Amino acid sequence: MGVLDRFSLQGRIALVTAGAGPQFGSSISYGLAEAGATVITASRSLESNLEFAETLRAAGHDAHGLELDISDRDSITELHGRILERFGRLDVLVNSALTRGGHVGGFEEQSPETWELSAAGDMVGLFSICRAFVPDMVRQGRGSIINISSIYGVVSNDPTLYEGTTMRQPPSYTFVKSGMVNFTRYLAAYYGKQGVRANCISPGGYFNHQPDPFLENYCRRVPVGRMLNHEDVQGAAVFLASDASAYITGVNLMVDGGWTCI
Repeated sequence: MGVLDRFSLQGRIALVTAGAGPQFGSSISYGLAEAGATVITASRSLESNLEFAETLRAAGHDAHGLELDISDRDSITELHGRILERFGRLDVLVNSALTRGGHVGGFEEQSPETWELSAAGDMVGLFSICRAFVPDMVRQGRGSIINISSIYGVVSNDPTLYEGTTMRQPPSYTFVKSGMVNFTRYLAAYYGKQGVRANCISPGGYFNHQPDPFLENYCRRVPVGRMLNHEDVQGAAVFLASDASAYITGVNLMVDGGWTCI
Protein backbone atom coordinates (compact mmCIF):
# COMPACT_ATOMS: atom_id res chain seq x y z
CA MET A 1 0.00 0.00 0.00
CA GLY A 2 1.38 3.40 -1.01
CA VAL A 3 1.62 6.19 1.52
CA LEU A 4 -1.22 8.18 -0.04
CA ASP A 5 -3.40 5.06 -0.10
CA ARG A 6 -3.14 4.91 3.67
CA PHE A 7 -5.17 8.13 3.89
CA SER A 8 -8.10 6.52 2.07
CA LEU A 9 -11.30 5.88 4.03
CA GLN A 10 -12.96 3.77 1.36
CA GLY A 11 -15.24 1.22 2.99
CA ARG A 12 -15.19 2.93 6.39
CA ILE A 13 -18.36 3.96 8.24
CA ALA A 14 -17.98 7.27 10.10
CA LEU A 15 -20.31 9.06 12.50
CA VAL A 16 -19.82 12.78 13.12
CA THR A 17 -21.97 14.18 15.91
CA ALA A 18 -23.12 17.71 15.04
CA GLY A 19 -21.67 16.79 11.67
CA ALA A 20 -23.94 19.14 9.74
CA GLY A 21 -23.04 22.11 11.93
CA PRO A 22 -21.64 25.31 10.44
CA GLN A 23 -18.24 25.08 12.11
CA PHE A 24 -16.06 22.04 12.72
CA GLY A 25 -18.72 19.37 12.20
CA SER A 26 -19.60 20.05 8.58
CA SER A 27 -15.99 20.60 7.53
CA ILE A 28 -14.94 17.31 9.14
CA SER A 29 -17.86 15.53 7.47
CA TYR A 30 -16.82 16.92 4.09
CA GLY A 31 -13.24 15.82 4.62
CA LEU A 32 -14.13 12.27 5.65
CA ALA A 33 -16.57 11.95 2.74
CA GLU A 34 -14.00 13.19 0.24
CA ALA A 35 -11.57 10.59 1.60
CA GLY A 36 -14.13 7.91 0.74
CA ALA A 37 -15.97 7.23 3.99
CA THR A 38 -19.67 6.64 4.33
CA VAL A 39 -20.53 9.59 6.55
CA ILE A 40 -23.41 9.75 9.04
CA THR A 41 -24.16 13.11 10.64
CA ALA A 42 -26.37 13.35 13.71
CA SER A 43 -27.70 16.16 15.88
CA ARG A 44 -31.00 17.41 17.29
CA SER A 45 -32.20 18.78 13.94
CA LEU A 46 -32.98 15.78 11.75
CA GLU A 47 -33.98 18.14 8.94
CA SER A 48 -30.60 19.88 8.82
CA ASN A 49 -28.79 16.54 8.81
CA LEU A 50 -30.93 15.21 5.97
CA GLU A 51 -30.35 18.40 3.97
CA PHE A 52 -26.60 18.27 4.56
CA ALA A 53 -26.46 14.59 3.61
CA GLU A 54 -28.24 15.44 0.37
CA THR A 55 -25.61 18.11 -0.33
CA LEU A 56 -22.84 15.56 0.14
CA ARG A 57 -24.61 13.02 -2.06
CA ALA A 58 -25.04 15.64 -4.78
CA ALA A 59 -21.25 16.01 -4.71
CA GLY A 60 -20.86 12.27 -5.28
CA HIS A 61 -20.36 11.11 -1.69
CA ASP A 62 -22.15 8.53 0.46
CA ALA A 63 -23.83 10.41 3.32
CA HIS A 64 -26.77 9.97 5.67
CA GLY A 65 -28.48 12.12 8.30
CA LEU A 66 -29.85 10.90 11.62
CA GLU A 67 -31.17 12.48 14.80
CA LEU A 68 -29.29 12.74 18.12
CA ASP A 69 -29.62 14.67 21.36
CA ILE A 70 -26.21 14.16 22.97
CA SER A 71 -27.65 15.02 26.40
CA ASP A 72 -30.30 12.26 26.17
CA ARG A 73 -29.08 8.72 26.83
CA ASP A 74 -32.16 7.20 25.20
CA SER A 75 -31.39 9.18 22.06
CA ILE A 76 -27.83 7.82 22.05
CA THR A 77 -29.13 4.26 22.47
CA GLU A 78 -31.55 4.73 19.60
CA LEU A 79 -28.84 6.15 17.32
CA HIS A 80 -26.55 3.25 18.16
CA GLY A 81 -29.23 0.75 17.23
CA ARG A 82 -30.10 2.51 13.98
CA ILE A 83 -26.46 2.61 12.85
CA LEU A 84 -25.81 -1.05 13.60
CA GLU A 85 -29.06 -2.09 11.95
CA ARG A 86 -28.47 -0.03 8.83
CA PHE A 87 -24.68 -0.17 8.39
CA GLY A 88 -23.61 -3.17 10.47
CA ARG A 89 -20.74 -1.42 12.25
CA LEU A 90 -19.00 1.86 12.98
CA ASP A 91 -15.32 2.43 12.17
CA VAL A 92 -14.88 6.11 13.01
CA LEU A 93 -16.58 8.11 15.77
CA VAL A 94 -16.05 11.87 15.74
CA ASN A 95 -17.41 13.59 18.84
CA SER A 96 -18.03 17.16 17.72
CA ALA A 97 -21.36 17.86 19.45
CA LEU A 98 -21.41 20.54 22.14
CA THR A 99 -24.17 21.60 24.52
CA ARG A 100 -24.23 25.23 23.39
CA GLY A 101 -26.73 26.34 26.02
CA GLY A 102 -24.28 25.32 28.72
CA HIS A 103 -21.54 27.64 27.51
CA VAL A 104 -22.92 31.14 27.81
CA GLY A 105 -21.55 34.06 29.81
CA GLY A 106 -18.46 34.61 31.91
CA PHE A 107 -17.73 33.39 35.42
CA GLU A 108 -20.07 35.89 37.08
CA GLU A 109 -22.95 35.13 34.71
CA GLN A 110 -22.85 31.34 34.88
CA SER A 111 -24.73 29.29 37.46
CA PRO A 112 -24.70 25.72 38.78
CA GLU A 113 -27.66 25.05 36.47
CA THR A 114 -25.57 26.18 33.50
CA TRP A 115 -22.85 23.73 34.44
CA GLU A 116 -25.33 20.91 34.92
CA LEU A 117 -26.65 21.58 31.43
CA SER A 118 -23.19 21.42 29.90
CA ALA A 119 -22.31 18.32 31.91
CA ALA A 120 -25.36 16.43 30.63
CA GLY A 121 -24.08 16.54 27.06
CA ASP A 122 -20.39 17.34 27.15
CA MET A 123 -19.47 14.94 29.96
CA VAL A 124 -22.23 12.35 30.40
CA GLY A 125 -23.14 12.44 26.72
CA LEU A 126 -19.54 12.02 25.59
CA PHE A 127 -19.10 9.07 27.93
CA SER A 128 -22.42 7.53 26.90
CA ILE A 129 -21.81 7.63 23.16
CA CYS A 130 -18.33 6.14 23.59
CA ARG A 131 -19.79 3.53 25.93
CA ALA A 132 -22.30 2.63 23.22
CA PHE A 133 -19.89 2.21 20.31
CA VAL A 134 -16.54 1.18 21.81
CA PRO A 135 -17.63 -2.43 22.58
CA ASP A 136 -18.60 -2.82 18.91
CA MET A 137 -15.20 -1.51 17.83
CA VAL A 138 -13.51 -3.94 20.22
CA ARG A 139 -15.47 -6.87 18.77
CA GLN A 140 -14.48 -5.94 15.22
CA GLY A 141 -10.87 -5.32 16.31
CA ARG A 142 -10.69 -1.83 14.80
CA GLY A 143 -11.94 1.67 15.46
CA SER A 144 -10.89 5.29 15.61
CA ILE A 145 -12.37 7.79 18.07
CA ILE A 146 -11.70 11.48 17.43
CA ASN A 147 -12.77 13.95 20.08
CA ILE A 148 -12.95 17.64 19.23
CA SER A 149 -11.50 19.62 22.10
CA SER A 150 -10.06 23.16 21.97
CA ILE A 151 -7.00 25.25 22.73
CA TYR A 152 -8.95 26.18 25.87
CA GLY A 153 -8.76 22.55 26.92
CA VAL A 154 -4.99 23.00 27.12
CA VAL A 155 -4.38 26.62 28.13
CA SER A 156 -6.46 29.25 29.88
CA ASN A 157 -8.29 31.87 27.87
CA ASP A 158 -6.56 35.24 27.39
CA PRO A 159 -8.90 37.93 28.77
CA THR A 160 -7.15 40.65 26.75
CA LEU A 161 -8.61 39.17 23.56
CA TYR A 162 -12.07 40.39 24.52
CA GLU A 163 -11.15 43.99 25.31
CA GLY A 164 -13.42 46.37 23.45
CA THR A 165 -16.19 43.76 23.09
CA THR A 166 -19.00 42.29 25.18
CA MET A 167 -17.65 38.77 24.56
CA ARG A 168 -16.85 36.53 27.54
CA GLN A 169 -15.26 33.09 27.61
CA PRO A 170 -17.43 30.70 29.66
CA PRO A 171 -15.47 28.71 32.27
CA SER A 172 -17.67 25.64 31.66
CA TYR A 173 -16.19 25.36 28.17
CA THR A 174 -12.61 25.22 29.46
CA PHE A 175 -13.64 22.68 32.08
CA VAL A 176 -15.26 20.17 29.73
CA LYS A 177 -12.69 20.56 26.95
CA SER A 178 -9.75 19.90 29.27
CA GLY A 179 -11.53 16.85 30.67
CA MET A 180 -12.10 15.59 27.13
CA VAL A 181 -8.36 15.55 26.46
CA ASN A 182 -7.58 13.28 29.40
CA PHE A 183 -10.65 11.11 28.79
CA THR A 184 -9.24 10.54 25.30
CA ARG A 185 -5.94 9.39 26.79
CA TYR A 186 -7.83 7.03 29.08
CA LEU A 187 -9.60 5.41 26.13
CA ALA A 188 -6.34 5.16 24.20
CA ALA A 189 -4.53 3.44 27.06
CA TYR A 190 -7.38 1.11 27.94
CA TYR A 191 -8.39 -0.07 24.46
CA GLY A 192 -5.20 0.20 22.39
CA LYS A 193 -4.40 -3.49 22.54
CA GLN A 194 -7.93 -4.24 21.34
CA GLY A 195 -7.53 -2.28 18.11
CA VAL A 196 -9.30 0.92 19.15
CA ARG A 197 -7.45 4.23 18.85
CA ALA A 198 -8.54 7.49 20.50
CA ASN A 199 -7.18 10.94 19.70
CA CYS A 200 -8.13 14.57 20.14
CA ILE A 201 -8.09 17.52 17.81
CA SER A 202 -7.81 20.86 19.60
CA PRO A 203 -8.62 23.67 17.17
CA GLY A 204 -7.85 27.32 17.67
CA GLY A 205 -10.39 30.09 17.37
CA TYR A 206 -12.80 29.67 14.47
CA PHE A 207 -13.59 32.74 12.36
CA ASN A 208 -17.27 33.52 12.78
CA HIS A 209 -17.52 37.24 12.03
CA GLN A 210 -16.55 38.22 15.57
CA PRO A 211 -16.26 41.92 16.48
CA ASP A 212 -13.30 43.74 14.91
CA PRO A 213 -11.47 44.36 18.22
CA PHE A 214 -11.49 40.63 18.97
CA LEU A 215 -10.34 39.72 15.46
CA GLU A 216 -7.50 42.22 15.62
CA ASN A 217 -6.40 41.01 19.06
CA TYR A 218 -6.57 37.35 18.05
CA CYS A 219 -4.74 37.70 14.74
CA ARG A 220 -2.01 39.78 16.37
CA ARG A 221 -1.53 37.10 19.06
CA VAL A 222 -1.53 33.91 16.93
CA PRO A 223 1.72 33.14 15.04
CA VAL A 224 0.09 32.43 11.65
CA GLY A 225 -1.77 35.75 11.84
CA ARG A 226 -5.33 34.54 11.20
CA MET A 227 -8.18 32.61 12.73
CA LEU A 228 -8.99 29.02 11.83
CA ASN A 229 -11.20 28.55 8.76
CA HIS A 230 -13.61 25.93 7.52
CA GLU A 231 -10.99 23.69 5.92
CA ASP A 232 -8.23 23.77 8.52
CA VAL A 233 -9.40 20.76 10.56
CA GLN A 234 -10.23 18.49 7.62
CA GLY A 235 -6.75 17.11 7.04
CA ALA A 236 -6.25 16.40 10.73
CA ALA A 237 -9.53 14.50 10.92
CA VAL A 238 -8.82 12.39 7.84
CA PHE A 239 -5.32 11.63 9.12
CA LEU A 240 -6.53 10.46 12.54
CA ALA A 241 -9.41 8.46 11.05
CA SER A 242 -7.23 6.67 8.52
CA ASP A 243 -4.48 4.04 8.51
CA ALA A 244 -1.97 6.84 7.96
CA SER A 245 -2.11 7.30 11.76
CA ALA A 246 -2.27 3.59 12.64
CA TYR A 247 0.49 3.93 15.26
CA ILE A 248 -0.89 7.13 16.79
CA THR A 249 -3.20 7.07 19.79
CA GLY A 250 -3.68 9.19 22.89
CA VAL A 251 -2.53 12.31 21.04
CA ASN A 252 -4.02 15.79 21.35
CA LEU A 253 -3.30 17.33 17.96
CA MET A 254 -3.16 21.11 18.16
CA VAL A 255 -4.65 22.75 15.05
CA ASP A 256 -4.20 26.22 16.43
CA GLY A 257 -1.91 28.21 14.14
CA GLY A 258 0.78 28.04 16.81
CA TRP A 259 -1.35 29.56 19.57
CA THR A 260 -0.11 27.17 22.27
CA CYS A 261 3.56 27.25 21.21
CA ILE A 262 4.14 30.70 22.73
